[in-house]
Amino acid sequence: MKPLLLISLWACIHWISIPQASSKIQQDTISLTVANSEVQVPVISDSILEYEHFRKKINTLQKRKEYQELARVYIDVAAWHENHTVMDSSIAYVKKAIDLYQQNNAQKSLAETYLILANKYNATGEYDKASKPIYAALTIYENKEDYRGIANCYTQISNLFYYSDRYSEGAEYAKRAIAILEKTNYEKDLALAYRRLAENQLFLASLEESLKNMNHAIQLYKKLGVTNKLLLACYNGRGNIYKYLEEYDKAIADYNRCYEGAKSNGLESYTIPPTANIGHVYLLQGKYEEALPYNLKAIEIMKRTGKTKNLWENYMHVSNMYRELGDYKNALTYHELYERGHADYLTTIIARMESQAHVKYETAQKTMEISDQKDKIEQQKKIQVLYISVAVLFGIILFGMFFTLKNIRKKRKALAIVNRELDTKNQQNELLLKEIHHRVKNNLELVKSLLVLQSAQLTDKASKEAMLASQNRVQSMGIIHQKLYQGEQLGSIEMKDYFVNLSESVLDTFNADEKVKIECIMDELNLDIDTAVPIGLIVNELLTNSLKYAFPGDSDGKINISLTKEQDQLKLSVSDNGVGNTQNTTNKGTGFGTQLIELLTQQLNGTMKKSHTKGTSVFFTFKNYKTT
Repeated sequence: MKPLLLISLWACIHWISIPQASSKIQQDTISLTVANSEVQVPVISDSILEYEHFRKKINTLQKRKEYQELARVYIDVAAWHENHTVMDSSIAYVKKAIDLYQQNNAQKSLAETYLILANKYNATGEYDKASKPIYAALTIYENKEDYRGIANCYTQISNLFYYSDRYSEGAEYAKRAIAILEKTNYEKDLALAYRRLAENQLFLASLEESLKNMNHAIQLYKKLGVTNKLLLACYNGRGNIYKYLEEYDKAIADYNRCYEGAKSNGLESYTIPPTANIGHVYLLQGKYEEALPYNLKAIEIMKRTGKTKNLWENYMHVSNMYRELGDYKNALTYHELYERGHADYLTTIIARMESQAHVKYETAQKTMEISDQKDKIEQQKKIQVLYISVAVLFGIILFGMFFTLKNIRKKRKALAIVNRELDTKNQQNELLLKEIHHRVKNNLELVKSLLVLQSAQLTDKASKEAMLASQNRVQSMGIIHQKLYQGEQLGSIEMKDYFVNLSESVLDTFNADEKVKIECIMDELNLDIDTAVPIGLIVNELLTNSLKYAFPGDSDGKINISLTKEQDQLKLSVSDNGVGNTQNTTNKGTGFGTQLIELLTQQLNGTMKKSHTKGTSVFFTFKNYKTT
C-alpha cells in the first residue's frame, strides 16, 4: 500500500503542477511576468516526501498519545492539502485538530484553530459556516481577556462583512482591530487588519484611503520579511485598487507580482485571483479576446482546487465576454451558471445573518452549563466534608441549608437576568427575521423590474405575455414577504388582506381597475407561509386568466374570491361572470399556467373542479395546510 500511496500522491501533485488546458488555450500562453524581483518565496523541493514525513509523524504521535503535538501536525497537514490538493481535505484535518483541543480543554489553541477553520470556509465561499467558529473563538478570547485574539476575531468579522457586501460594518470592525493591535507589538496581525480595512474601503468610494492603507500593510510585511501568501494577497488587493482607479498598467503589474509569487511557491490556488483579475482588466478595457483565456483559466483552477468563492463572478465575466464576441450560445450557458452560483452566494449571506444572531447565545449557554457543573462539584465536596466531620454534624447541616437557600436566591436572580436577556434576543431575532423578509421582498421587486425591462425589448406577443405572467407570479410572492415583515405575526399571513393587495396588483398590471371589480367574500383567516405561497400563486394564475379571456373588449365584470376553513379542509373558489375562457389554452391542459396550478394543488394534497355556468368558476379543496 505504501508504494501505491506515494505513486497516487505524486500523480496528483504532478498533475496540479502541470499547466492544464482551459477552453482554447494552455496556461503557458498566458503572459504573467514580475516587473521586478520584490517577491522572494521558498520552493518546496519534494511535496511527496513532505507528505510521507507527516504520515509517519502522525502514526508515531498516535501511538505515544501525544495529542497536543498531534493536533499541531494535523494543522500542518491541512496547510499542505490547501497548497497541493483540495480544500475539503484541508478542512477535514483542521476539524481533527479541533476535536483533539476540545477533548483536552486547550482553550487558546482551540480558539486559534477555530480561526484557521474560518479561513478555510472563506476560501470555499461557505461564509455561513465561517461565522460560527469566528464567534466561538471570540467568546474564548473575551473570557480570557486576550486582546490580541479579540482583535484577530474582529479582523475575521471584517472579512465576513466584506464578502456579504456590508462594507461600512466591515471597515468598522477592521478599525476596532487596528485600535487594539497598534498598542501591541503584533505587527503581522496589524498588517492583516490594514489590508481588510483597505479592501472594505475600496467599495466605500474611498479609493485614495484604500490605497494608503493597503500600502501600509505591504510596508509592514516587508519590514517583517514576510514574502508568503500574506504579501501576495496585498499585491492582488492593491491591483484591485489600481483597477478601480483606472490605472490599468499598475494593476496588471501587481497582479503579475501575485501570480509569479504564488507560482514560485507552488501555491496554485493563489494564482486564481490575479489570473481572474487580469481578465477583468482587459474586460474593462473592451479587450474581450485577450480577457477570455484568463477568466476561463481561473474557472478551471477554482473547480479543481475547490476554492470556488468567486466562481459565480467569473461566470458572469465570461458570459459578458462571449456576448460581446457574438458567441451567444456560450454566453447563455455561462449566464445560467452565474445565476445559479449567485443564488447560492445570496443564500449563504442570508444563512450567515441568521446564524450570527444565535451563535453568541449558544456559546453563553455552554458557559453557564460549565459553571453549573463546577457548582455541583463544589457542593459534592461539601457533602463529603459533612460525612467526615461527625463531631460538627449538626452545625455543618445548618450551614449547608443556609448556603443552599442563598444559592437558590442567587440562581433565581440569575434566572431572571437570563430571562430578560432571552426576551432581548427574541426581539432581536424578530427584527432580524423582518429584515430578512424585507430583503427577500426587495430582491423579488428587483427580479420583477428586470422582467419588466426584458419584456420591453420583446416584440413577440406570446413572449411578452409569458414575461407578464412571470412578473405577476413574482409579485404575488413579494406581497407575502411584505405582509410578513409589516405584520405582527412573523410566521403567518392574513389571507383576506393578502387577496385584496394581490387583486389590486393584478388589476393594475392589466389596467382593468375601471371595468372589473374583484371581491373577497371571506372572513379573516391566517395561514403559514408554506400554505400561503402556493395558494397565492394559484389565485394569481386564475385572476390572470379571467382578466385575459373572460371580459373581451370593454365589457365589465366581477370576480369573486373565497377561502374558508371547513373541519379539516380548506375550500378555495375563484369565479367570474364573464363569457368563459374557452379560448384559453390552459383550459385544454397544455399551458404552463394549468401545469403550475395542478402541481401546486398536488403539493397541498388538494382537488380541483371547474364550472363554466354563467362564466367560469374553479373550486379547490386542500387537505395539507397549516393555520396559525
